[in-house]
Amino acid sequence: MARTTGPKTKISRRLNTLIIGSPKAFERRSYPPGVHGQKGGRRKLSNYALALAEKQKLRYQYGVLERQFRRYFQIAVSTRGVTGEILLQILESRLDNIVYRLGFAKTRDAARQMVSHGHVQVNGRKLDCSSATLRAGDKVTIKDTPGARRLAAKNLDQTQIVTVPEWLVVDKDNFTGEVLRLPTREEINPVANEQLVVELYSR
Repeated sequence: MARTTGPKTKISRRLNTLIIGSPKAFERRSYPPGVHGQKGGRRKLSNYALALAEKQKLRYQYGVLERQFRRYFQIAVSTRGVTGEILLQILESRLDNIVYRLGFAKTRDAARQMVSHGHVQVNGRKLDCSSATLRAGDKVTIKDTPGARRLAAKNLDQTQIVTVPEWLVVDKDNFTGEVLRLPTREEINPVANEQLVVELYSR
């Protein structure tokens, strides 16, 4: 299971975008980390550095390793359509992300832990692989055990103000959700410019 260890807010500060870590800490120190971070603003970055930063934003947002990310890109390249949008759809279709989008977990890390601990079923069968890719028609259910349902109910209460995307549907009373279709780029609203990521890997 891919997991980011160490100071998380520092990653957001380095990328100048709040992706992971504490929002309060990021607001308090919005400049880059390091002894020179607060002095003189940000230095001018090369085109390669800009593209690399966009790739890192997506990697950290979805919590995937470089090897996983490169594999997703290869799948996107070999699939008919716009490569950047397909890459985003693959990342959004991960099981841990869908559990998070349905509101059963507050963060993707928490969703990943729920999946790995066996609290999630897909189409009636337990699936503990957080990187599993779901398709239209797949149904996600929180396992019918007191511990799993109690955890999901607590998270649903805390995420009720978050709107569930239109490409998903959730039944909070029965702790189930379903993938209706793949999301569009507008629905994903990525934190990074995926076209720069495509250009980076196409060099």
